[in-house]
Amino acid sequence: MQVPERVTAHLHDLQMRPKTVHYNLKRPRLYEEALDRDEGTLAAGGPLVTRTAPHTGRSPKDRFIVRDAAVADTINWGEVNQPTDRSTFNHLHERMAAHADGRDLFVQDLYAGWDADYRLPVRVITEKAWHSLFARNMFVRPDGPVPDTYDPGFTVVDLCEFEADAERDGTHSEAVIFVDIGQNLILIGGTHYGGEIKKSIFSVLNYLLPEHDVLPMHCSANEGDDGSTAVFFGLSGTGKTTLSADADRTLIGDDEHGWSDQGVYNFEGGCYAKMIDLTRESEPEIFGTTEEFGTILENVILDPETREPDFSDDAITQNTRGSYPLSYIPNAAP
Repeated sequence: MQVPERVTAHLHDLQMRPKTVHYNLKRPRLYEEALDRDEGTLAAGGPLVTRTAPHTGRSPKDRFIVRDAAVADTINWGEVNQPTDRSTFNHLHERMAAHADGRDLFVQDLYAGWDADYRLPVRVITEKAWHSLFARNMFVRPDGPVPDTYDPGFTVVDLCEFEADAERDGTHSEAVIFVDIGQNLILIGGTHYGGEIKKSIFSVLNYLLPEHDVLPMHCSANEGDDGSTAVFFGLSGTGKTTLSADADRTLIGDDEHGWSDQGVYNFEGGCYAKMIDLTRESEPEIFGTTEEFGTILENVILDPETREPDFSDDAITQNTRGSYPLSYIPNAAP
């Protein structure tokens, strides 16, 4: 697909001068690119299996938010929302932009949120094809071609091969997630864990949407035939995805939602389920997604001969994950 001039101009504004830009590639092309670049392995049934070690989960201690006058009094600063200054952010931005020079980049123009009244246009720029596929799975994809009027409300730059220097960049480790609400920009580096991409935007929605009388919720949700909505709250790994995948109810989503005057709606276009000890008998709807082309299996062990996933094997981590589009769940909305 030809790269629109508005995308090229935006990359230039971000001080990024890549060798090649792959714009809004769909799943088959992203598979080809990921496999050609040795970013993953093909499993029996079609999923792409990737490795994220040493980071097999999120790095909350490595997330910082730029503290400026606009947000100084509207964010609960502390161990969760750690402050940094714009000078430090801009310095890291320059170093990451230099890292991107001459490299291939993948760009996806997507949305966070199904409700058109509140959705946030999100541009995701990555150096890994599989991260571009992850974004395409997890955010809401445009209906048809991206409109010429598309303007990203927020941009995520994920350069996972870039490693921060704690002393030089004002970070705690080589991993970094810097959020600048004033510049509508998120920088991610030093970690291959896909979940950082989606959770960074969830943090932004938690800041933006209450101003529009929308309550952001970390929960799963489903709907009965009578229109009643069930919401399941809980931290990561407590069973939200499992409880919401009910064959007798319509799945709204498994992790991130908004509650507006019109009801509960999903922020995401996909699910990010824990895979450890998954079986066809215990969770048939979720197991079915592991036999689909387009699903990403993070840190799942494969049989060396059959290439069948072994979901009981936690040799890399217990936090094995599967990323797949909502449409892979038979009774999912919309």
